[in-house]
Amino acid sequence: MKLIVAIIRPDRLNEVLEALYRAEVRGLTVTRVLGHGGETERVETYRGTTVKLELQEKLRLEIGVSDSFVDITIRAILASARTGDVGDGKIFVLDLHQAVRIRTGETAEGAVTPVSQ
Repeated sequence: MKLIVAIIRPDRLNEVLEALYRAEVRGLTVTRVLGHGGETERVETYRGTTVKLELQEKLRLEIGVSDSFVDITIRAILASARTGDVGDGKIFVLDLHQAVRIRTGETAEGAVTPVSQ
């Protein structure tokens, strides 16, 4: 199992969610974050004071997937989040040692697969 962490532009969220849905990737967490990568710094005037804005608003997606869904998930995010400009974000893939679905007690890959209704 893997935990995929993607940092994306906020305006690309709908496209990414749609791509993940089409790829049958279910279950994710979205968090608003601030970060700085390769973007150029912005300078704005706020109440007569010049402020240097170094941190950009981004979204952090966390998706627990079974090994067979890692490449599918990455391809869906890449295809939908990419604008070609600096600041598109990053994708990190981490080993996920254990997952437990609280409702049922399912563990491992059973906890990261879609729930059948």
